[in-house]
Parts: sequence; structure tokens; C-alpha cells
Amino acid sequence: MAIIELMQANPQISIVLLSVIVTLVSTFITKWFTNQAQLKQLKERQKEIQKELKNCKDECALKELQSEMLQITGTMMKSSFKPLLITMIPFLLLFYWVRSIFTPVLGFGWFWWYLGGSLVSGMIWRKILKIV
Repeated sequence: MAIIELMQANPQISIVLLSVIVTLVSTFITKWFTNQAQLKQLKERQKEIQKELKNCKDECALKELQSEMLQITGTMMKSSFKPLLITMIPFLLLFYWVRSIFTPVLGFGWFWWYLGGSLVSGMIWRKILKIV
């Protein structure tokens, strides 16, 4: 296969490009399958609670704020599960394929190239697409 040979000839560039594309797809799926307005409101409320927690002296109010914070965190986690379920199987298959291509060339080092490209591009895509 010509694509595989090309990828193996330039492994670092191929891995970084692949990570940018996979991260873009993942970011779009997250944007489409989460309620961004609700997540933004929850994040703002979370910041308010953190400020209130710093200034709170009353034990009862402290427990209420912590309970609300826990509830908000749970809601935010639940909303992130839907995109995770959608992308998990295809991405696992993709990683299996990528591993079979790049392990003979770079050993396990391919993973670090992928991780670096993914982290950087993930931050950029989230900023560009305004994802909470």
C-alpha cells in the first residue's frame, strides 16, 4: 500500500498530521453532541461556587456549596460520556492500525508523537470552535 509506505517514510510528520485530524473529528463530535450553552452556564456557576467556598465560614453553607459543586461536576461528566461512546470504538480500531504501522519504525515512540500532536491541536481546535 502506497499510503502506508509514505507514512512509514515520514513517521513523525504522519503521526502528528493524523493526531491533528483525529483531534479535529473528536472536537466536532464533542461540539455536536453536547449542549455547549448548558456547559458554559455550569462552568460559570462552578467558578462562582469556588469563590463562595473561599469566603465561606459557616459549616452548613460550606456543605451545601460542596454538594452543589459535586452535582455540577456530575452533570458535566454525564454530558461528556455521549461523545466518548460515539468515538471510542472507531478510535480504538484506529489506534490498533496506527500501532501496527508505526511500531516497527519508531517502537513505542510513536505514541509520544501522537500525544504531543493531539494535546497541542486539541487546545487549538477547542479555542477555534469555542468549546467549553
